Amino acid sequence: MLQLVGYLESPFVRRVAISMQFLGIPYDHRELSIFRDFDEFRALNPLVKVPTLVLEDGQVLSDSGLIIHYLETQVAGRSLMPADSEAFLAASQMVSYALVAMEKVAQIIYETGQRPPEKQQQSWIERLEQQLEGAVALMEASLLRGPKPGKTWLFAEEPCQADISCAAAWRFTQHIDKVNISADDYPAMAAFSERAERLPEFLACPLS
Repeated sequence: MLQLVGYLESPFVRRVAISMQFLGIPYDHRELSIFRDFDEFRALNPLVKVPTLVLEDGQVLSDSGLIIHYLETQVAGRSLMPADSEAFLAASQMVSYALVAMEKVAQIIYETGQRPPEKQQQSWIERLEQQLEGAVALMEASLLRGPKPGKTWLFAEEPCQADISCAAAWRFTQHIDKVNISADDYPAMAAFSERAERLPEFLACPLS
């Protein structure tokens, strides 16, 4: 069976796990931390990167986007992205906003949590915060435009990768106390995430 490695506290791990739920792909989940379990993780994957997907033959894949692409094309035989070219582009833009938001929160965590206070660069932290705010604002603006006519979610009757990634990204921003992203400032994003988090596929992958 496939093995997904990494804590669901990582939004990159969580978006893969939720995607696997939607694709109906069974997997074992192994919780390893790139900090606390570095040596054990390094023995499994020298890149020490989450998420890591261990294939049935022992080969490993890293990077959430590449893992999801592999799962869609080589395992499930179907994509979580819209087929229509216009919707595909719009969904890809939404995914890119979500990935930047995830990345910037992670960078803020590393800068403020792993680097000694005397070596932290406030100007760099402020730039990361501005990039994070830009990504969340773009997601909010996209949500305010609403879903495609006649669609329950952003681009289809069922959530696609844009829905999954944006909801996971928002939940991550609200979980980390080192960032100041208020639900009051982004009500559409907050409501959207709350709705997504009630889905069984999200409930099966709780933020750890």
